[in-house]
Amino acid sequence: VQLQASGGGLVQTGGSLRLSCAASGRTFGRYHMGWFRQAPGKERTFVAAISGSGGSTYYEDSVKGRFTISRDNAKNTVYLQMNSLKPEDTADYYCAAARTVWGTRPGDYDYWGQGTQVTVSS
Repeated sequence: VQLQASGGGLVQTGGSLRLSCAASGRTFGRYHMGWFRQAPGKERTFVAAISGSGGSTYYEDSVKGRFTISRDNAKNTVYLQMNSLKPEDTADYYCAAARTVWGTRPGDYDYWGQGTQVTVSS
């Protein structure tokens, strides 16, 4: 599966952005999807994940209540709605797909999109 992330940009503290990740293929609903982020000079870390059906979600603690992951399997797309953005949310954001295990480690995922840059100014 090929993934294409988009929607990043520059936003002020407290603002919102919605990231999208479009997937190729006809089996999108079989993949668990995740969002990760990587700040300059830091490791890639987990942000949120959603099961293949969309019935289950999981978030990293610092984004709970601010970010929402969702998916539209008819459109082969997963979204990350980011509200109340903070400067510490500044990073490149990556979407990823997992065939079996949906987890919080980059190694749990089999396919990756390119990053989309999110910059939150103070």
